[in-house]
Amino acid sequence: MRGGEGLTFTIAVAGKGGVGKSTFAALAVRHLHEKTGSVVLAVDADPNSNLGAKLGIEPGKTVGGIREELMSLGEEPPKGMSKQEFLDYQIRLALKEGNGVDLITMGRQEGPGCYCFVNNVLRQIIDSISSKYDYVLIDNEAGMEHLSRRTTRSSNVMFVLCDKSKSSIEAAKRIAVLAKEMNLSIGRKIIVFNMLDRNGDAPSADTVPGFDGVHALHKSEAIQAKMQEDESLVNLSREDPAFRDVARIVDIESRSKPS
Repeated sequence: MRGGEGLTFTIAVAGKGGVGKSTFAALAVRHLHEKTGSVVLAVDADPNSNLGAKLGIEPGKTVGGIREELMSLGEEPPKGMSKQEFLDYQIRLALKEGNGVDLITMGRQEGPGCYCFVNNVLRQIIDSISSKYDYVLIDNEAGMEHLSRRTTRSSNVMFVLCDKSKSSIEAAKRIAVLAKEMNLSIGRKIIVFNMLDRNGDAPSADTVPGFDGVHALHKSEAIQAKMQEDESLVNLSREDPAFRDVARIVDIESRSKPS
């Protein structure tokens, strides 16, 4: 783990499946590091984990795997360690370092039974780890499960990715409504229309109530080509249109970072 200075600025990325959440998240992480020099904590909270591949990092042990390991021990850690000490140690082992980013992968909850205590302790540990960084980005699972499970409990900004399809826009609106109903601590809710044509514009804010801002993210032929081969976006040119858009969006919405 590599600590930062100052107050943590937390970004959450959400949206229905297939709208480019993990691509946006990976480019946002890379831009934040390259612009600020800070090591960014990236949390892959999607059970269909692929953020590590886009960041060029081989994921380590998942939080879900750690949880299952403790449950298999009857919730009793090795002798001489408390549950919290055991989980804290395992989480720190699971943290994978990359170029300007530390990655933690949540993974799946596979087994039956009540995980309330373990989940709560893990959440506390991750909160503690997060406080050591200037920037934390959470790539959430598709849909709204991350909200109902309170994975995204507090963030300075939540980017909700969508395309121009009706189903995608409606999903984005439901995410905004649910976040409000659950009284989550989110500074700004921003909708990002992805995969727009070169000269395409995002719809006006009037068409997507519940959001504090709207941004456009244009198609990238380079990214589309990479999806057929290596998923890593580490070497994507900063002049790529999608990368430029992500950098612009993140810069605009992170201006409120406390110092």
